[in-house]
Amino acid sequence: MKIGFIDYYLDEWHANHYPEWLKELSGGTVEVAYAYGEIASPRSGMTTEEWCRKYGVTPVDSIAELTALSDGIIVLSPDNCERHEELCRIPLRSGKPVYVDKTFAPDLQTARRIFAAAEESGTPCRSSSALRFAEEYRAVDRENLTAANFWGPYDFDTYSIHQLEPLFMLMGVPASQVMYLPGENYYLLAVRFTDGRVGSISSTIPDAPFCAQLALKNGTMTIRAESDSMRNLMRELVDFFITGEIKDSHRQTLAIMAARTAALEGIGKPFCWIDVPQLS
Repeated sequence: MKIGFIDYYLDEWHANHYPEWLKELSGGTVEVAYAYGEIASPRSGMTTEEWCRKYGVTPVDSIAELTALSDGIIVLSPDNCERHEELCRIPLRSGKPVYVDKTFAPDLQTARRIFAAAEESGTPCRSSSALRFAEEYRAVDRENLTAANFWGPYDFDTYSIHQLEPLFMLMGVPASQVMYLPGENYYLLAVRFTDGRVGSISSTIPDAPFCAQLALKNGTMTIRAESDSMRNLMRELVDFFITGEIKDSHRQTLAIMAARTAALEGIGKPFCWIDVPQLS
């Protein structure tokens, strides 16, 4: 399968590593063949053409051309999720599998529009943090989970998805309210879920391990996510591009985006409960 990369700019960590992993973990049956970058990298100055020469990929002049040539599409732009809706517009009407890198969308309204475009045209579309596929998190006994805190690094805007994704995966229901609590080089987001349980995500900035502390009906559990979640994600993407099967539901992705939307409001209103937009 020939995969096309669409990115805001290509010289970034995900674009630089995904091609090797996809080819390796598919046994060479899935490879990145085409790439489109909207701008040159603002960090390194590397252009799309320079990146393509370095990684052995064919540059194309437009998203429409890339979509026509590719069997499946990855929309990257991991640090600029506000670009996803526009970068997805043509691929989401192609009927070809489209993976949108984390964070899926800046807010719930945008996320709804992206999925609606995919569903209207029958285009398989999914998005996920790699932490959803951390083996340590996926082994948790969800039926007995009563509360959870997830801890990780860096700022809320770009990196909170890596705590939100496993929290919502394990809790299995939408949130009703969130509260943002800021500190120096630290934040905590408290979450009330619709079934009455509570959870939270927190970060020490700039660095922290990905960890979880879980309350269970029969005790407690502390987890450090040390498995290779990125390679696990690549295995999932190989399967997605071959089968078109979406294993993480659009509804749960939207529930995460709803909580993110409320949390961003909460950053401006710290220590106050903010209602999370509910899904219909």
